[in-house]
Amino acid sequence: MHFIDTHAHLYEDDYKGEDVIERAIAASVDKIVLADVNSLSREPLFSLAAAYPNNCFPCLGLHPTEVKENYREELELMLAERDRKVVAIGETGLDCYWSKDFIKEQIEVFKVQIELALEKDLPVVIHCREATALCFEVLENYKGRGLKAVFHAYGGSVETFRCMEKYGDCYVGIGGVLTFKNASIAQNINSIPLERIVLETDAPWLAPTPYRGKRNESAYIPLIAQKLAQLQNISIEKVAEQTSLNAERLFGI
Repeated sequence: MHFIDTHAHLYEDDYKGEDVIERAIAASVDKIVLADVNSLSREPLFSLAAAYPNNCFPCLGLHPTEVKENYREELELMLAERDRKVVAIGETGLDCYWSKDFIKEQIEVFKVQIELALEKDLPVVIHCREATALCFEVLENYKGRGLKAVFHAYGGSVETFRCMEKYGDCYVGIGGVLTFKNASIAQNINSIPLERIVLETDAPWLAPTPYRGKRNESAYIPLIAQKLAQLQNISIEKVAEQTSLNAERLFGI
C-alpha cells in the first residue's frame, strides 16, 4: 500500500528540526502535495520540495484569508513565480468564515488563479468556507473550459457534490474531520464515489482522532483511510489504491 497526502503545510515552523517527511514515508505516505498560502510561505515551501523532490510537490497560490489591504502586492508576488514548476494552483478560493471585509477582492484573486490554472493546464485547490453559493457563482464562468479542481477539506452535502461535478473534473479532499464524532461528512461519504476522493491532512491543522486538537502531520493519512474504508465498507487497500490513483491523475505526480 501507498498513500498520498494531497494537502499539507509541512514547511510551517511547527515542524522545524523534525523528521516529519521520514515519518510520513515510514507510514507509507510517500507523496505529499504542499499547498501555498502567501509570499512568506513560498521560500520554505519550495525549499522543502527541493529537498525531497520524489516526495514533496509544490503548489503556487494565494489563500483567500490572505487577501487583505495589500492583496494586489501579494497577487503580483505570486504571479511573479508563475513559471515555477508546480503541480497545482492554490490554495485559492473564498472564505466568509473569518471575514467578509475583502470578499470582492477574494473573488478577483480567485478568478486570476483559475485563469492561471487553465493557462498552465493545472488543477485548482479550492478553499471554500461558508461561501459555497458564491464559489459556485464564480465557477459558472468556467464551465466547459476544462477546469480541474479539488475542493479542499470537503464537508458538504451530497447535493453540493453533485452540483460541483458540473464545473469540470472535480474531486473532494477528505481529511481528519471524517474521523470526528458526529461529523456531517461521515454521514454523506457513502454517496460520494471513491473515484472522486483524494486524501489530505491540512497539516498542521485538523488532526484525525485520536490526535484531534493536536498538531497534524502526513503520517496520519492511514487513519483517515481506515475510517473511509470502514464507512464505505471496503478494504483499506482499495482506499489506498484508488485515492492514490486519483491524486496521481489529478496532480500528475
